[in-house]
Amino acid sequence: MVLSKTASQTDVSVHSTFASRYVRDALPRFRMPENSIPKEAAYQIINDELMLDGNPRLNLASFVTTWMEPECDKLMMAAINKNYVDMDEYPVTTELQNRCVNMIAHLFNAPLGESETAIGVGTVGSSEAIMLAGLAFKRKWQNKRKAEGKPYDKPNIVTGANVQVCWEKFARYFEVELKEVKLRDGYYVMDPEKAVELVDENTICVAAILGSTLNGEFEDVKLLNHLLTEKNNKTGWETPIHVDAASGGFIAPFLYPELEWDFRLPLVKSINVSGHKYGLVYAGIGWVIWRNKADLPEELIFHINYLGADQPTFTLNFSKGSSQVIAQYYQLIRLGFEGYKNVMENCQENAMVLKQGLERTGRFNIVSKDDGVPLVAFSLKDRSRHSEFQVSDYLRRFGWIVPAYTMPPDAEHVTVLRVVVREDFSRTLAERLVFDVEKVLHELDALPPKLAPPVAVKATEVGGHRDCRNGKKTELETQRSVTHAWKKFVLAKKNTNLVC
Repeated sequence: MVLSKTASQTDVSVHSTFASRYVRDALPRFRMPENSIPKEAAYQIINDELMLDGNPRLNLASFVTTWMEPECDKLMMAAINKNYVDMDEYPVTTELQNRCVNMIAHLFNAPLGESETAIGVGTVGSSEAIMLAGLAFKRKWQNKRKAEGKPYDKPNIVTGANVQVCWEKFARYFEVELKEVKLRDGYYVMDPEKAVELVDENTICVAAILGSTLNGEFEDVKLLNHLLTEKNNKTGWETPIHVDAASGGFIAPFLYPELEWDFRLPLVKSINVSGHKYGLVYAGIGWVIWRNKADLPEELIFHINYLGADQPTFTLNFSKGSSQVIAQYYQLIRLGFEGYKNVMENCQENAMVLKQGLERTGRFNIVSKDDGVPLVAFSLKDRSRHSEFQVSDYLRRFGWIVPAYTMPPDAEHVTVLRVVVREDFSRTLAERLVFDVEKVLHELDALPPKLAPPVAVKATEVGGHRDCRNGKKTELETQRSVTHAWKKFVLAKKNTNLVC
């Protein structure tokens, strides 16, 4: 005799996940649900929604690593439950971080003796690393000013207008005036001469960028060191340099070993680098290295003992995972100098393939340089019918995420598209992207112009403004108005549910 029973509503083991009530009923979005749901249903609901995210490998806006070897993935998963800050409980993990700090310090030519250990720390990224370096500069400057009996309430820092937003955060969060060197047409990095002109007795440091986010270009740190040394000698100041090598720190030593940008220059006191960019580790790891112990004020280092032993700590956060530290150590010993050099050369070669392909279309000006971070920044030669924002928008239909943006002051009228070439961006993908760009251009060419020509307006001379009674605009003004209109259009589109 065969007995059967009806499964209860909560017995989901005999049901398909998609046939269960858990995926039929809407879950609250902003409040915790009253009742539990099976693990299979929770996984499926979240996994399904995440399918709507972009493909990380096709996200060409990001510098962040999106592929690692399976062996490293295993190491990361095995350590995912380790809290790095528990140094006494996980002494080997701590030792691996110390090894990474010393390897990177030697890579950056830190002046270390045979038995001397490097001064540095792992962070959750270059943003935290920059905050820590900035705090060290500020505190050291304040201590010096106090000892001299001088005011120490108005510190400033000199950067280019092309710096990443984390520098603006540092200035605002820690009450430091940010003095920016403006950009200009054809020169999209900090001008060392103008930077040194902005330096005064309250300048805690000058920040140079090794690999601009905008076009990948390396700033001339050697020239900056020379000019700043001359000014320090004349004034008696001791203004130092910090190098933000978030993108370029793992590129320059392998592609441009003769380039002097690091601790070989006497005024360079600290360097940050992103392990999760060209350090080839998934997001969540950065490093900051100081020239020597004297450049990191002792009072910024905290000592705790409630985790089992005396532990020094200099971070903005406390708890963090160990996986990324372990992954960085894996990459350093797995690849070695030879391996990193091969990866960077391959990235550079693929960037050249992409650049040449775009040049062959005859439609773009290349804004990036051949030397620097392996990326290609480019702008349309003819913007009368469509803009870079349209090209970016249409490329998403093919899965590509290619950002379009305007340059910082005083080059806001320049709009560019940018493709970051990472380790997992192959030559095949580079060629495919050029093919898709050409398809997008053909589609856009077939459309009527989205914007009407500027309407003639009448205006009188007021407060130095141009008299435009003749109804004509300069080419620069037309470019700026078109860029502004398209930015408004794209933002408005993102805030609606329009389907084109």
